[in-house]
Amino acid sequence: MPDYLKLYCQTSELAELRKYLQSRLESSPISDALKLQLILAVEEVCANLIIHSHNCDKSEHIQVLVSQNQKEIVFEIRDQGNAFNILEYNTPEIKEVVGEKRKGGLGIILIKKIMDEIKFSTANGTNICSLVKKI
Repeated sequence: MPDYLKLYCQTSELAELRKYLQSRLESSPISDALKLQLILAVEEVCANLIIHSHNCDKSEHIQVLVSQNQKEIVFEIRDQGNAFNILEYNTPEIKEVVGEKRKGGLGIILIKKIMDEIKFSTANGTNICSLVKKI
């Protein structure tokens, strides 16, 4: 299994992402339900990058790296698109999103609820979003 997955910026690549994440999490001691939640969170970040930061430009790509040890699983998503710092996003209350019947807005709420830690940095034109889940 490769150390990372290179995804071209088109939403059809998300199926490949799910396969990659499932294979990387296969030997993890966490429950199947938690595995699915983690895949959902990583997929949400990648979908947002593909759609909003890269405008589904298939000539551009993002990289996803997964590392794990006995204490945590870390998903690192790298890209060179328009930076979006998830930590600076003012997450609305779920009641607000539902009440306004607006499309979107739930993904980041889910990511923040599923993950134990989120880190974001930009250096030399590369954005790195790290999602950490404690085991």
